[in-house]
Amino acid sequence: MKKKKIIATVLLSVSVFALAACGNHQASKTKETSSQSAKTVYPLKIKNYKKVAASGATGDPTWPESTQTFTHAPKKVVVNTRPMAELLLHLGLEKSIAGVGATFGDKDTSVEKEFNHLKNLGDKYITQETALSVNPDFVFGRGGLFEKSEWGVGTVDSLNEMQIPTYIMKSSTTGGTFDSIYGDIDNLGKIFNVKQAADAFKTKIKTQETALKDRLKSVDKPQTFAYLISNDPNDLTGYSITGETFAVSLFNMLKLKQAYDVPTGAVSIEKIIESNPDMIIISKWDNTDNAEKMVKALYKSDKVSNLKAIKNKKVYILNYNDLFGYSYQSLAGMDAFAKQVYPDLKDK
Repeated sequence: MKKKKIIATVLLSVSVFALAACGNHQASKTKETSSQSAKTVYPLKIKNYKKVAASGATGDPTWPESTQTFTHAPKKVVVNTRPMAELLLHLGLEKSIAGVGATFGDKDTSVEKEFNHLKNLGDKYITQETALSVNPDFVFGRGGLFEKSEWGVGTVDSLNEMQIPTYIMKSSTTGGTFDSIYGDIDNLGKIFNVKQAADAFKTKIKTQETALKDRLKSVDKPQTFAYLISNDPNDLTGYSITGETFAVSLFNMLKLKQAYDVPTGAVSIEKIIESNPDMIIISKWDNTDNAEKMVKALYKSDKVSNLKAIKNKKVYILNYNDLFGYSYQSLAGMDAFAKQVYPDLKDK
């Protein structure tokens, strides 16, 4: 009888051990499968865009689809603006960047050290010749700069003909919004085979966006604004962002609305006076104090002295890249701007 009990006990122990081993093997297999699914398989085809110059009355370019093929993770990337380079740095891709153009604008201090190690191709928009000078295997960035001109890195077609794939951020195309950035980050994760880093960064940005929107839930009445593009007190030209869908999405996030309903482009000071906005927003282009001087000049100007924005001391400065950088940094810029516009609101 005792012998049977011992045999039964041994068999039970063996069964438990076998089940545990099987479970561990299954968990290991699941983990391995998950890890493999996160890896990019090359060649990789990504649906993206190319820019076709304006032909209609609106002056807006079109963005037909362009399939890009990647035979490997890019190792020598040319990035056409600072904000786009900083995005790649957040994905851990410092060593993959061969050069950066248009390095002007506010810095993302969290990746400033890494950015300073990159090859600076110029503080202005770069040409195709400059872009090709570092022998890139990928050109990436803001869509409007994919032109073959004195300020463009070359057209998508011209670069593809040289076997150089491209990627235009959807956020920088007509119809793009801040939400488009999440899809762009997903695609970059695939292109560079860094899906985990892309997922982590996307989650971080989404959390910040949710926090900002939660803070503004109590705002029930949108304020109107006029946007001035000049830092010259003698030039009070405004700008309509009607077709700038990325910028519109940012202002919608802050519950701000353009005071005038006119097509994208220059707006006369007379139109601004007629619309009488709640606030005036000045564009800051560089690290000089020209934008600050513009604010002071506006408060002293007899021409706009009767505007609500002037009387209520609601003239604000907004960095150019916050509206037209088309990248994740816009969120931090708009968060800081919201604190100026709504000083009484507190973080939740």
